Amino acid sequence: MKFLHLADLHLGKRVNGFDLLEDQRYILEEILALCDRHGVEAVVLAGDIYDAAVPPAAACTLLDWFLTRLAARKIPVLAVSGNHDSAERLDFASGLLAEQGVHLAGRFNGAPRQVVLNDRFGPVEFTLLPFVRAATVRHYMPEADLPDYDSAVAAALAACQPAAPRRVLVAHQMVVAGICPPQLAGSETAPLTVGTVDSVDASRFLGFAYTALGHIHRAQRVGLETVRYAGAPLCYHLDECGAEKSATLVKLGRRGVEHIDALPLTPRRAMRHLTGPLAKLVEHPTDTGDYIWATLTDPTPLPDAMAALRAAYPNAMRLDYQPRGVQEAAGGAARAVRGKPFAELFQDFFTQMNGRPLTVEEARAVKALREEAAKG
Repeated sequence: MKFLHLADLHLGKRVNGFDLLEDQRYILEEILALCDRHGVEAVVLAGDIYDAAVPPAAACTLLDWFLTRLAARKIPVLAVSGNHDSAERLDFASGLLAEQGVHLAGRFNGAPRQVVLNDRFGPVEFTLLPFVRAATVRHYMPEADLPDYDSAVAAALAACQPAAPRRVLVAHQMVVAGICPPQLAGSETAPLTVGTVDSVDASRFLGFAYTALGHIHRAQRVGLETVRYAGAPLCYHLDECGAEKSATLVKLGRRGVEHIDALPLTPRRAMRHLTGPLAKLVEHPTDTGDYIWATLTDPTPLPDAMAALRAAYPNAMRLDYQPRGVQEAAGGAARAVRGKPFAELFQDFFTQMNGRPLTVEEARAVKALREEAAKG
């Protein structure tokens, strides 16, 4: 079976006041084309389907259009709610939609929802775990000792044991590998606390052939090759300028995952960061429809600079200043930092924050943690 892993569509999203609905429709059309080109047999949506619990009507219409196109292709959809979604609203008409092959798991009701699809090798079991908080799991398991997110998610998954040999988990959580957090993209707005009660260890998913994650907007694996964030299909923050976006194609064989491919996605408009004097930036503009963040290096702020920038780039989103002298000073500081070993950098940071250097015992503990992280 070949299935496409998507996440964090954030339909209805606005960035710096710009409505991205046209961009989102464009990228969904591109995803449908990928389904046709690669013979996709199922589509996974790992949460944050909408950007808000009460999405605008146009966003709901867009999701309806996308699901209808997938249903017309006889491609099943397996979707869970994310922290941005309203679980109750996503569950609306889920029974009727399931008859069309659209399986939505909005609310957590004590155990993940199980959906079984079949390919030429037999059944493939999809375990749909919506975004949950530890308190939600405790409500259904009052006798269990569930002090944090990690133990709560483990208990929720244990409720669906035993399961079929070829299992795919769909979840929307903050997942870490040991003490190593995932790489953030810049547009994750929910609190992402690493190494505390707010994260789940990737080792919890060892029993699954593949774990399709949502929540982090940069595509990446977390510890294991088969535990992955698909990432958002579009750039949703100016810090993501130039980021490459993709959809994750997973080929599941007789004994598990055989191949994982990142299929590139090309947006309707790129998001770019331009740096330089205003006159130079607007002299010979290229790809003028792109979303632009401009950092001007002119020595002093210029009158009507944004108006001049938008005359060349109508979709300019942000303008700030970094005069050349300041830029060079910052570059020198960065070079000085890059030249220092980790132990010295951490010692400087600790001293600055605590008013004293590390003790010998603390330095040894930091060294041990760093070595452990390197092994992971």
